[in-house]
Amino acid sequence: MIIAVNARMLVKNKMEGIGYFTYESMIRITQRHPEHEFKFIFDRPYDSSFLFSDNITPLVVSPPARHPLLWYLWYEQSLPGVFKKIKADLFISTDGYLSLRSRQKTLAVIHDINFEHYPKDLPFFNRIYYRHYFPLYAKEAQRIATVSEYSRTDISKTYHVPESKIDVVYNGAGENFAPVSANEAESIRRKFSNGKPFFLFIGALHQRKNIANLLRAFDLFRSQVTEDYHLLLAGSKRWWTEEMENVLMNMNARNAVIFTGRLSDEDLQKVTGAAFALTYVSNFEGFGIPIIEAFRCDVPVITSNITSMPEIAGDAAILVDPFSEQSIAEGMIKMYASKELRDSLIEKGRIRREAFSWDKTAEALWSSVEKTISC
Repeated sequence: MIIAVNARMLVKNKMEGIGYFTYESMIRITQRHPEHEFKFIFDRPYDSSFLFSDNITPLVVSPPARHPLLWYLWYEQSLPGVFKKIKADLFISTDGYLSLRSRQKTLAVIHDINFEHYPKDLPFFNRIYYRHYFPLYAKEAQRIATVSEYSRTDISKTYHVPESKIDVVYNGAGENFAPVSANEAESIRRKFSNGKPFFLFIGALHQRKNIANLLRAFDLFRSQVTEDYHLLLAGSKRWWTEEMENVLMNMNARNAVIFTGRLSDEDLQKVTGAAFALTYVSNFEGFGIPIIEAFRCDVPVITSNITSMPEIAGDAAILVDPFSEQSIAEGMIKMYASKELRDSLIEKGRIRREAFSWDKTAEALWSSVEKTISC
């Protein structure tokens, strides 16, 4: 079987959630299925580290698809001819985009549809594109995979496709995420947080990640706690907004807020392992990989009580209302005040993390592939 794979998100040292999903699932699938031929379709020059096995053939197809007009040209003009040329039996698109002009059999991985609920969080042309095309993609695909039961239900209800067409393929977390020793944690704190204990946020500093309310909540927390705790935000400021800047500038504890920028995988594992707690209080998530990464590092978690986050965290996190800075601050104070609670959450996290691994992701995605082929 010839399987075309959308490899657009495989970009060296620039991968985020969908990129990691593609990398971790496809490295396992390609190596476990040498009987099939995989055509990795890139939209720009690729790094050879993404050619995991001998049954992968890379194809670079122009134009580089990095904004709506180029998305259209790449998916609707370039890909149909590629599918015909390589005689693909199946197209796996791990970012959910499809080629509607092609009659190619497709498996679309739609991680979430946050743009349907928070359209104003995205640039104008991006949201117009998403809200026009993704309903069409959901109907056109032979099958859909998504990363949580929450997203499965959301996609089904919003786009009026049967849930039986949608497979849940949970994300995993990197095996490099593991606990650090007390001495390591102290060294990491000296490097990243002036030696102070810190709450940690991981991810792009995007409006959907609820950064403004997290900053407000941390200021409330610091007003009620005398110890010098810091807040470390590990992620790119690409989506930084005027509201976030205004909140930061008006904080009494703004000098205790540290921006690391985007970290290497190694440093990300280190700061996660050294964190006092993860504060991951997004307004919307299809999954929330940092929750599992924290569990793997024996770090307790505060997360939102909405969308997929309660499903992923289970009973192993403090759940808060992300729309209330008071609720988030109360969660931080609970975490600070009780070592017994922290120890209990860490133990529950050890149990909960066993439900998620990239091996399980690859197995579930391959099961979805087999269902798609039989459609």
